[in-house]
Amino acid sequence: MKIKNIVFDLGGVIIDLDGEESIRRFKEIGITNAGEWLDPYEQKGVFLELENGKIDVATFCNQLRAYSGKDLSFEEIIWAWLGFVVDVPLYKLDYLLKLREKYNVYLLSNTNPIIQEQWARTSKFSEAGRPINDYFDKMYASYEVGITKPNRGIFEYMLGDSGMNPLETLFIDDGVKNIEAGISFGMHTYQPQNGENWIEAVDDIIDLS
Repeated sequence: MKIKNIVFDLGGVIIDLDGEESIRRFKEIGITNAGEWLDPYEQKGVFLELENGKIDVATFCNQLRAYSGKDLSFEEIIWAWLGFVVDVPLYKLDYLLKLREKYNVYLLSNTNPIIQEQWARTSKFSEAGRPINDYFDKMYASYEVGITKPNRGIFEYMLGDSGMNPLETLFIDDGVKNIEAGISFGMHTYQPQNGENWIEAVDDIIDLS
């Protein structure tokens, strides 16, 4: 069946990640067990509660302040989160725009309102000065849906909201559990490595469909 929809993960696919740098930064500002909470695929503890929309930004920041015993500034917390981001290759973003000429292009990401609202959804996101939402037909962010991958609920929400047929959909994600969830819905899948140039691989899949 011909592919009509392409769904991308954000971190490790569109963005090159360095989880260790974010952990280092959170530890530097006083979150000593950040390594137990932060994960490239799904966070834990208060970090997960932010990503699945169970708490808001103010509550998250206040919990970090209470844990650290320090009056952490919002700027310090943003700085620590952005340690995850190594690079946002412009060639990948340009490719997304090219794909949108022929396909429906979506984002499905475990992410949080600090990363999104203070960086990704602003002109600081890309070298071209364009926010992330310029590159997708629609975005499904975990904190807005209220569910994180690999929970089936976030996939069900996306499929129901968009009306896409999973058999006509290519799902690209660097997490094996997320890929397994996509396969369970009948999606075509591709699992790149963090930092990989996956354009040729994606072209091959859609050309063969």
